[in-house]
Amino acid sequence: MTLFNESWRVCRAGLLAAGAMLGLAATGASAQDLKIAFFASASQNGFNQAVWSGIQKKAKELGGISVSIYDGKFDPVVQYAQVEDVLASGNFDGMILYAQDTVGISGAAEQVIAKGVPLVAVMFPIGPDLGTLEPQIPGLTATVGHVPAIGATAQAESVAEFCKDKDPCKVVILLGFKVSPFDQIRLAAYEKVFAGHPNIKIVATAEGLYSPDATLTAMQDIMQAQSDFNAVLSVADQQMIGVEIALKDAGIDMGPIFLAAAGASTYGVDAVRKGDWDNTLAYFPETMGTVALETLVAAMKKEKYPVTYDMDVGGPVPFIVTKDVLDKNPAFVGEWAQ
Repeated sequence: MTLFNESWRVCRAGLLAAGAMLGLAATGASAQDLKIAFFASASQNGFNQAVWSGIQKKAKELGGISVSIYDGKFDPVVQYAQVEDVLASGNFDGMILYAQDTVGISGAAEQVIAKGVPLVAVMFPIGPDLGTLEPQIPGLTATVGHVPAIGATAQAESVAEFCKDKDPCKVVILLGFKVSPFDQIRLAAYEKVFAGHPNIKIVATAEGLYSPDATLTAMQDIMQAQSDFNAVLSVADQQMIGVEIALKDAGIDMGPIFLAAAGASTYGVDAVRKGDWDNTLAYFPETMGTVALETLVAAMKKEKYPVTYDMDVGGPVPFIVTKDVLDKNPAFVGEWAQ
């Protein structure tokens, strides 16, 4: 899709200034430091903050690296402009990008690569095919992340297993943003799994905006129209917190309802460990940030590095985290706070 039109181009100079104000140095910068920009999809989001924490920690460990963060505000237009403007500034030697729109950001990524600036994608691949971590843009340094359909399929299969003796089994699906390419992939994976189980009925599909508050409102609306459901499947732990509040406020016992979340936040892991939630899809954002920074620096120093790093197989626990998994891994508490 086309991200630009004349009505907002006039704001681009201001975006650079605003972004620069959000830049935080992890180490005291010197003229000799390698300078790296991290473009967060939203810097106030807990998951993005954990990626940023991993970047900062690795920068401090390696030394001689200055890192700054830019807040994409969950807005693809803002993020695209930030990448262009930071690139035009010439102040950075490398970039790490957590794309809000993995397809729409491709043009900005191509500009970065054309200028010879190393670029590592985190969380999701950049480009139209979210089914592979292999670089889709010639010259992209590396991708450190997940293939969304793999985790989403595993989530849906856990719901299908719960539903096997229930007919009908009514399921609520909570996406983050319906327009996001990665959430569309997740929804398609959910629907594909459920299509093989005629007893499963999707009774509502809503947006939680990766926010407890937004999800609380969404669930209240859903429950007014559909008070009877057996499972809630969410793309994010933050959203499941909103589900909890909505159910408790309505006086509904969570026990019989299957709750499948995603993120393996510290809150989510604790909820699964206590038996409040049934599972959470594991992400390891701090490790992701660490690996991304390490990979980028290796590329900048002309050292060998992997062009893909699959976080679904690179974590300390299986990627569907259940109480049984946590009982076997008592030290695992999650890598981020929602």
